[in-house]
Amino acid sequence: MADEQNATRLKCALVVRGAFDAQVVPAFEASGARAAIHWAPTTVIMKALEAGETADAVLVLSDAMDRLVAEGRVEPETRIDAVRSRYGIAVKAGAPHPDITTVEALKRTLTEARSVAYSRAGASGIYFAGLLPRLGLAEAVNARATIIPQGFTAEKLVSGEADIAVQQISELMVVPGIEVVGPFPEPVQEVTTFAAAILRGATDRAGAARFLAGLTTPEAAAAYRASGLEPAF
Repeated sequence: MADEQNATRLKCALVVRGAFDAQVVPAFEASGARAAIHWAPTTVIMKALEAGETADAVLVLSDAMDRLVAEGRVEPETRIDAVRSRYGIAVKAGAPHPDITTVEALKRTLTEARSVAYSRAGASGIYFAGLLPRLGLAEAVNARATIIPQGFTAEKLVSGEADIAVQQISELMVVPGIEVVGPFPEPVQEVTTFAAAILRGATDRAGAARFLAGLTTPEAAAAYRASGLEPAF
């Protein structure tokens, strides 16, 4: 992350980290600009903004962006729906890939796992925590779960603390030494959209506008797909 002085300041959900590191940020900085990005789950970003923290632009879940628009915190005309994301499962590289092709297979995999890692604050963890009771697995899975406050759950595969990691597929793919098994089966899958906009009172509005313009280029779209996301534009 660039030093915030003389940099365009952004608050971004972790879901785009892989694509941003690979293409979006280097393309923005190729002209001599600098981006200082605070990476966090949407829930953490929203709390930071409510507490008075500032930035030039923000990228969060679309429903959170709806709230920012309603509250007058962003310039609504600058809003861009950037990416769509799906939830998935990963294991440590070289480990057998469990069957998750059906809901019943997913339930068996989660039940038989030594420990399932998920995030307390991230969109994926919030969704998964709500899914477990629907599957009748809350007690069985949570008794052995490795729950992190925020960050990349697949790191717990590499450390050996868990043998299954649940998160947005693009977030799983950021961590080296793991393999994505695949997405949740469609009956329990949820596609989430992430949107970006310029915050009111941005100190580098021009830089923020240039950064947002780079989110919908063909090169950005290719980077999104390569990192496990779908372009939303």
